[in-house]
Amino acid sequence: MGEKKRVGILGGTFDPIHVGHLMTAEAVRDEYHLDKVIFIPAAEPPHKRHQDVTMAKHRYVMTVLATCSNANFEVSDIEMSRPGPSYTIDTISQLITQYGNDTEFYFITGADTIQEIHTWDRIDELLQLCHFIGASRQGCVPDVNQIKESFGELGKQKIHRLETPELEISSTDIRQRVKKGYSIKYIVPTAVEQYIYKQGLYKD
Repeated sequence: MGEKKRVGILGGTFDPIHVGHLMTAEAVRDEYHLDKVIFIPAAEPPHKRHQDVTMAKHRYVMTVLATCSNANFEVSDIEMSRPGPSYTIDTISQLITQYGNDTEFYFITGADTIQEIHTWDRIDELLQLCHFIGASRQGCVPDVNQIKESFGELGKQKIHRLETPELEISSTDIRQRVKKGYSIKYIVPTAVEQYIYKQGLYKD
């Protein structure tokens, strides 16, 4: 039997996607020798049900525009094609069905999010299905080892931390900059910047 394929998964609201997302994905892809990274915009993020989120179709298009120049990146609408909240366990299970058992999945998230991983839906089952990589962020140095140990041997095998290039960028700040009429050049890819202005996103 040949070596398993390695596929990274970067899920998120991507409202909008920015260069920080892209740098993190590329750093993880390089470090873990991933065959590719799949960006998955959440249709209905469970943790943002009471917040205003831009229409899924706009976030999907922006993600495609941001990643199309990298042959190792692709975008999936898997969560947009499924009704209801976007739970990671459902997405991973669907991807395993699609790719088969000869693929190993690496779910990429922020190291700060790893600290809350015990609150995720069916997390014990999730750890059986894929690896989790907590990418470090500016000013955030969480004790990932403590989280790993709380899940025993499975946590030690499946939860990882990687220091990635850090940028003080957030989608919230980008939305505020657009609303106030400030430049977002070089914070998001040029194609995303143009799309935001053309569609009039984040103005109100």
